[in-house]
Amino acid sequence: MVEPDPEQMASGAGQRLGAPETLGISTLDPGHKPPSMPSGRHVTIRVRMLDDTEELFDISQKASGKVLFDLVCSHMNLIEGDYFGLEFQNHQKMTVWLDHIKPIIKQLRRPKHTILRFAVKFFPPDHAQLLEELTRYLFALQIKQDLSCGRLTCNDSSAALMVSHIIQSEIGDFEESQCRSHLLNNNYIPDQMPLIDKIMEFHSKNLGLTPSESDYQLLEVARRLEMYGIRLHPAKDREGTDLSLAVAHTGVLVFQGHTRINAFNWSRVRKLSFKRKRFLIKLRPDLNSSYQDTLEFLMASRDCCKVFWKICVEYHAFFRLFEEPKPKPKPVLFTRGSSFRFSGRTQKQVIDYVKESEFKKIPFDRKHSRVQHNSRLSPLPSARHHEVPTERGGPGDRVDSPLQQHWTESVLVSAENPSASRPTRASPSHRINGHDNRTGSVSGTEERRGSTRQTPPEHQSTAVASNSPHLSPSSAHSHGMVNGQKSLELCGQSPDGRQPSPLTSPLLYDAGSVRTDDEDDVRRKRFPTDRAYFIAKELLTTERTYLKDLEVITVSFQSAVGQDEATPDSLKSSVLSTFEPLHKFHTGFLREVEQRLALWEGRSNAHIKGDYQRIGDVMLKNLQGLKPLTASLHKQSEVLLELEKACRASRKLEGLCRDFELQKVCYVPLNVFILRPLHRLSHYKQILERLCKHYPATHVDFRDCRAALADVSEVVDQLQGSLIKMENFQKLLELKKDLIGVDNLVAPGREFIRLGCLSKLSGKGLQQRMFFLFNDVILYTSRGMTGTNQFKVHGQLPLHGMTIRESEDEWGVPHAFTLVGQRQSVVVAASSLTEMEKWMEDIQTAIKTAKTSNGPSSDLLSCNLTDNKDPCPVSENVAPLVGPPSGQGPVPLSVICWYRVQSLSFSESCRSLENQLSGNLLRKFKNSNGWQKLWVVFTNFSLFFYKSHQDDYPLASLPLLGYSVTVPSDSENIHKDYVFKLHFKSHIYYFRTESEYTFERWMEVIRSATVPSRHNRVLNNKESHPH
Repeated sequence: MVEPDPEQMASGAGQRLGAPETLGISTLDPGHKPPSMPSGRHVTIRVRMLDDTEELFDISQKASGKVLFDLVCSHMNLIEGDYFGLEFQNHQKMTVWLDHIKPIIKQLRRPKHTILRFAVKFFPPDHAQLLEELTRYLFALQIKQDLSCGRLTCNDSSAALMVSHIIQSEIGDFEESQCRSHLLNNNYIPDQMPLIDKIMEFHSKNLGLTPSESDYQLLEVARRLEMYGIRLHPAKDREGTDLSLAVAHTGVLVFQGHTRINAFNWSRVRKLSFKRKRFLIKLRPDLNSSYQDTLEFLMASRDCCKVFWKICVEYHAFFRLFEEPKPKPKPVLFTRGSSFRFSGRTQKQVIDYVKESEFKKIPFDRKHSRVQHNSRLSPLPSARHHEVPTERGGPGDRVDSPLQQHWTESVLVSAENPSASRPTRASPSHRINGHDNRTGSVSGTEERRGSTRQTPPEHQSTAVASNSPHLSPSSAHSHGMVNGQKSLELCGQSPDGRQPSPLTSPLLYDAGSVRTDDEDDVRRKRFPTDRAYFIAKELLTTERTYLKDLEVITVSFQSAVGQDEATPDSLKSSVLSTFEPLHKFHTGFLREVEQRLALWEGRSNAHIKGDYQRIGDVMLKNLQGLKPLTASLHKQSEVLLELEKACRASRKLEGLCRDFELQKVCYVPLNVFILRPLHRLSHYKQILERLCKHYPATHVDFRDCRAALADVSEVVDQLQGSLIKMENFQKLLELKKDLIGVDNLVAPGREFIRLGCLSKLSGKGLQQRMFFLFNDVILYTSRGMTGTNQFKVHGQLPLHGMTIRESEDEWGVPHAFTLVGQRQSVVVAASSLTEMEKWMEDIQTAIKTAKTSNGPSSDLLSCNLTDNKDPCPVSENVAPLVGPPSGQGPVPLSVICWYRVQSLSFSESCRSLENQLSGNLLRKFKNSNGWQKLWVVFTNFSLFFYKSHQDDYPLASLPLLGYSVTVPSDSENIHKDYVFKLHFKSHIYYFRTESEYTFERWMEVIRSATVPSRHNRVLNNKESHPH
């Protein structure tokens, strides 16, 4: 960064929007200086900030708009300034954005009499992408303005909830008389009086929220409203109907009044243009769409068209491009069309810049807030404040929801090279442009981003409350920080012209805090090093995750679905009677394990040794207490069956379950949570087996561990057959959501065997297809043209009478083999020899089984489809479009296999669900210096990243299919013990564990997801099926 002038640092610092001014300007590359001021006559420009204060800037008339904007950002110490802009009314009384490239004199006719407004220009789909607290504060001020002027319309509950967070930020915790007086003296929304009681009710629930947390919660509610970030531009269609056009991160939107009636995603838009008063949207050809190739809207004037066209160009560039577009070369003779282009960083560049650069947190003041909170930290909100009403939109909401385009670009939430510590930035501070002498440096101790705890969570007993703030669960999405997925890496075009998913290029959010190596070494020496201790600690960490998973059903699912009238009483009682006793039991079990680990580590009653350095007695006692609940464990299959039947009978309930799966808290498919208690017993068995193997027969803990192992093994053996059948049933239900064009996939006797990508040879050459192998049929599909993650079925190949042969020499295609059926033959090619062998082995085994068994009917399709013919329309009784929009809810494994050209067998899927692990890891990127502490959960072929174990949902996820796990080489300069490396193409992540045992365990479970299995686990044909 630029070094400050020593003379300027000698005096005090002024405050603008509460922030000391510096030279740190978000629109500059690291190390660059602000642009020099052109010579010429200066003029004073008045800028109104988001907190309604006005600032004066002395600037040359010849200076470009960028020079003025950089001065404003520097003035506020704003790093992420690229989300904002300066708007003003031109001579035609139209509100336009200040162009960064043009000189100011060409844009402002009367600069002295023009007031520019600093405002949010680009609204990201997820406020978690805003990494600075000051940025989130400015966004909160923008939302406050939009609410007040009626631009952000919503229902009464959402309006009252947002106002409650605003006043929580301004006056602090609820006190009835103060709150009522404040609301009577301040108007936040039109017609506020009827809502005062509701606002006060919501405010009373915000107890303890800091201003920063209130900002976060405000943005959490606002971002899911239909009018969030929407600026309407009046227009008419060809029939003369009054409409409005708007632009968002997803694409161009069409409104009638304040209701969205249509949306055109960027992936569908081929070209935007205008001709006189006509605004034209040229779409990519789509056989499934009824729209014309070019849509035409009539606006008030050519200038109106141009203003809207410019903001569309900027939105597209900011959210879709890697970097700022290069300027076009000037033509020699004449020009054609507009030379306008987006100037500034793209969103990806902003996030990369903030994460890769090092800045120190500098406090700032909140003009309207009586609660002055130290803002050097960037706390996230507490998990208990989660009642956020959902704003239901129009029919296009599921495809064009606030996070869809963000996750279309990136199905995973991601993490670039983060940095948690930042050196102080300094620059002149002045009343007009820094010409005053009141300048200086800001000193302050460097503090860690995020968590404020001094003790790691796994080293706290239940009697010690954590002060760490947590993310609040959202009632919509995943995506998906990842996703997010959840998540800003934009990939190049795929061969078929569609935007490939960044499943091929995953990143991770800045989700944790940095530990120094010395601090970590001291910590290690303080705690036990016995292998049995780390085995017991694995029990503790996985039990914490398991209890959170139970709460997904007992708390989140019950509140979102269980209380609705569409849910049958029998289903409510089944869920209640099955999961509530388990949740209560495991809450007590976790408390005992935490207390025992605290004694073992010497953090409680440190003088007591020996008798408390064991875990077998705790497990034996509680596993014996679990036996009376074995009947509840047998009911897991009944709950799964009853839920499926109820969804078939009620479309409303099916929609409620679908919406629930889109919530962040539901990070794996809902049915997986229902089967968690069965998987947990297998985990107990594995832990006890390791303890028994580690202890000598004379150890004081050996007898209890062996007795506990006998008890849990008995229960596991009883439930094993039911578990395999339920896992197959759950997999069929999951695939039913992934496929379009299938009538009766879930049928008695049908077993899933493998899914994966193969290239099918056709008249057009090799085409990528997704194949699904069952015990009676093979389905081949391709990605559908919808906004969901579903696959469209092109054809089916019954296994009865099928033969298979290698055909690499016959067709000259590597790893090719031919499937010869009774009605058609298909030539396919695998991506590798290993993949080909796995497919051929599974298909041959399935063919042999099909000859001797009476399986289900092989006719799965509503009509006969072939890959070379246009598929017929999907019938009404086909499985509904329940797949989540791209990037929302759990990312289907079939989608991951598609993008990473992998395959997955039923046995591998079961093994991944049963091989779960969780705990704290230190993560490092290839080019970063520090290690970042994260709570990591492995399940369902993915790593899920949390700030701490108390968070309700993951901040990011990383599917591991296609990754390789190794140990770093000496040349990589990772001079630490117990480090493993995850590698996929150009993406490298290092993870550091705390002991040899935990290192071995993480390597073991990750290899179970990355190393293919050669042994398939299939159902016994003599076993009965639940459906």
